[in-house]
Order: sequence, then structure tokens, then C-alpha cells
Amino acid sequence: MKKQFAALIFALLPTFSFAAGGVEYPLDKVDVDLSDKAALQDGARTFANYCMGCHGAEYQRYERVATDLGIPEDVMMENLVFTGAKIGDHMKTGMQASDAKVWFGAAPPDLTLVARVRGEDWLYTYLRTFYEDPARPYGVNNKVFPNVGMPNVLSELQGRQVIGCKQVQIVEDGKKVFDPLTGAPVTDEACDQLTIVPKTGSLSEAEFDEKIKNLVSFLAYSANPVKLESQRIGTYVLLFLAFFFVFAYLLKREYWKDVH
Repeated sequence: MKKQFAALIFALLPTFSFAAGGVEYPLDKVDVDLSDKAALQDGARTFANYCMGCHGAEYQRYERVATDLGIPEDVMMENLVFTGAKIGDHMKTGMQASDAKVWFGAAPPDLTLVARVRGEDWLYTYLRTFYEDPARPYGVNNKVFPNVGMPNVLSELQGRQVIGCKQVQIVEDGKKVFDPLTGAPVTDEACDQLTIVPKTGSLSEAEFDEKIKNLVSFLAYSANPVKLESQRIGTYVLLFLAFFFVFAYLLKREYWKDVH
């Protein structure tokens, strides 16, 4: 029993190390729709092309993803499988753990359950808040996870993001401040804001945000592939219980009417 417990702890260590960053930075809300298969397909493509070089989703199978997301198996194998794996294999990274330890100091964590560990809003904000920091080993830092030990693999899509000055609307007690006479937003210059250098990425800011939303949606699906089915079954169960309650109450009243 002790050996099994120790093995479980070691298996979870990479996930804990990924989750060790601070969460004081305000998180942006993301509306994940697990029924939007087009968004999930785009998220799976982004995950395969930009994340699986280092991270895996080894508790997920290519075949299951293809079936759930409506991706033909030949399309899946041609566009989302780059490791020589078969359609029934788990989604493991092609990077060897020994190489990862040499290059990064530790093997990058598996991301199958990361949406459960950190939450969708955390992932959405984290993936959008990398910024240039020459003092860091990979030249980038992160607002949500300070001193994170990974490069910004999505920089070619987002562009160069730096700390700069820009006008931001003043917020007091959680409410935006407006001029009482003109109704215009009251702004001030803040010099600790993330700004993207124009024309340095292949996507606009709105397109990149949508791309990250789709990626987070796929990670949320991967963390709980049966969520929609569970919700559907749960609805039927509640309806059955409500229907059964009516008859149970009428039966109880019939049995007890002569007792009083």
C-alpha cells in the first residue's frame, strides 16, 4: 500500500509543479462550449501542432478524440499525429523524458487533466500573458505564472508581447469610473501593461484570443470527455425522479389515509 501511494505521488509531481505558479494576476473569463465541435477540432489541431512537441495527453486516445470531435480517422492520422503512433494509441509526446530533463531540468507535465487542476480561466489567461523578458532563460516571462520555465511556443501566432504603457480605464471598488459630466470613461496611463508589437504575429489579437479559447476548450474536453453525456443522463435522472415522486406521494397518501 505504501509503495502504491508513493508511486501515485511521484506520478502527480509534474502536474503539481505545473500548478505551482501564483494566481494573483486577475484572470480573464472564458466561455467554453463543449458542444462546439468546430472549436474543439481547432483546439485539437493547435494542441497537436504547438503543444505535443513537449507535452502529452497520455490518458486520451487519438481514436476517442477523432470519434468525439467528428474527425475522420484518415484526417486525424494525417494532420494530428506526428509521432508514428497508431489511431488507437494514447496521445503521448514524442519527446523522451531523459532529453527533457537535460533541456528543461524536468520533464514537461502531461496536460490531460490540466483544465481540472488549474481551471479554464487560468489556462486562458496564462496562455495569453507571456511577455518578453531578456533576464529569463527562454527570453520570456508570464504574468500568471511568474518565472515560468517554458518558452512561448505560440509567439509566432500572437506576436511579440512586451511590457509597455497605455491608457487604461480606472476601476474603483470593482466598477469602471466614468466622468459624471460627459459620461466618458476616466482613464490613466499605466506602464505595466501587456502590449503586442504590431505586425509581429500571424494572427490579430482577436483571432489569437479565439485560437486560445479553442485550445482551452479542447483541454477542458480532454479533462472530462464524458461531461456532456453525464449532464444529459443527469437531466433524465432528475426528470425520472420528479415523475416518480408524484406517484410515490400519491401512493403514500393512499396507504396512510386510514391511519389518521
